[in-house]
Amino acid sequence: MSLSMNPAFWLPHRPPFLLLDEMITIEPGHRASARWRLTGEEWFFAGHFPGRPTTPGVLMLESIAQCGAVAVLSDEHYAGRLPLFGGVERARFRRQVLPGDTLVLECEMTRLSARGGKGHGTATRDGELCVEADIMFVLADA
Repeated sequence: MSLSMNPAFWLPHRPPFLLLDEMITIEPGHRASARWRLTGEEWFFAGHFPGRPTTPGVLMLESIAQCGAVAVLSDEHYAGRLPLFGGVERARFRRQVLPGDTLVLECEMTRLSARGGKGHGTATRDGELCVEADIMFVLADA
């Protein structure tokens, strides 16, 4: 079975809120990894912060969640559902992410049921940990 590596195939998100450029790996129902290339032209850099653009932490968490959503939605048992944020635990921000950086996002499901689940995700730059968190989500009808 060949899986689409285009995140827009799996997610309802669209620019400017589709934060994944490409999927690297997808293991349906278990884990996924993706890339997010930050060019410096993104809408948030102008105001966060003028003269010192930095990727907002909440958007890095969202990118991890989008990566996890692909892992969930690629499983035929959850096709047509909509994973919605239910919470974030143990979020840690280790490094700034700047224009020109490429994040590698990984999210592994640690619990998954018909109503929702939990995953552990990371965002790295050049092999260095930038963000890690546990994300919780509920599954809604799309």
